[in-house]
Amino acid sequence: MARRQQEKSMETHDELRASAVYYFGEKGFNTTTISEITEHAGYAKGNFYRYWKSKDDLFLSIMEEKYRLYRSRRVDSLNQASSMDDVIEVIIDFLDQILDDGKWARVFLEFTIHAAGNDEVRQELNKGFYRLSSDLFADIVEPHRENPAFPSKKLGAIVTALFEGYLIQILLGSTGIDKEDLRQAIRTLVLHIDKS
Repeated sequence: MARRQQEKSMETHDELRASAVYYFGEKGFNTTTISEITEHAGYAKGNFYRYWKSKDDLFLSIMEEKYRLYRSRRVDSLNQASSMDDVIEVIIDFLDQILDDGKWARVFLEFTIHAAGNDEVRQELNKGFYRLSSDLFADIVEPHRENPAFPSKKLGAIVTALFEGYLIQILLGSTGIDKEDLRQAIRTLVLHIDKS
């Protein structure tokens, strides 16, 4: 009996989460409501709060899983990297995965902007597993640095700023730069700083 209840609870959780993934992808974070998520999944609104304390909490769990998936795809490539050039290509491919993940790049940016207005959510979002954080970037590039005079954390912050700036350009419909321009800018900047 207890096992069946656990299975049913997990099924409810997964159905609510799948409904949220659908709505966030279709409508974005801000306009999606908890009521829509629960109604679409076929549950009462109270079921939502058995698993998440808020829509922010649910979105962070989805975001964490998506980033974990993106990162798992780069493990082998990072293990095979033998130079800073190789590592930068792996990082750029990681960023490309985010850009290529349908509407999610836009939704991640929307949530990032939303988090800027909420201290608790902003602090949670700034943890390394939700984005290409400065600490994570530093850990990846440090073994391959030629000239560590410029701190790796700052270099990571610059790459993140370029990437998030590019996301803003996409959101605004700007066609001034494309994905290849972003790749080239990151590659040039990081390699120039590292060799200076």
